[in-house]
Amino acid sequence: MIKNIPARDTIKRRTIAYMKELGTYKVQYNQLIEIYTDMIYQYNFLSRKFEEGNYSVIIATEKSDGKKNPIYTSLEGLRKDIGVYSDRLQLNPKASNTETERPEQEESPFKKFLEMSAK
Repeated sequence: MIKNIPARDTIKRRTIAYMKELGTYKVQYNQLIEIYTDMIYQYNFLSRKFEEGNYSVIIATEKSDGKKNPIYTSLEGLRKDIGVYSDRLQLNPKASNTETERPEQEESPFKKFLEMSAK
């Protein structure tokens, strides 16, 4: 089943909305958001082409029995790049776990005792 591809503006609006919900949006990120938006759009477009080609990973050529489908290769590259950009824009769990400040934990009573005993 072939699905509709969201327009670039829709992808950008959603991305900004997600970032605002996460508290990570800054106007300074707009250039990165534009690039991320284009990559998501390209990924969706190529995914549709890949689906239309019955998900053929190997395609026949005149010179060989088969080579890796260029659409599949492009999708692989885009997946990696989208992952990197989603990290930078703090849109995935991995990025939000490492970037958020953790509240200071109270020292354990045992640690306090050891420090007092050492004095």
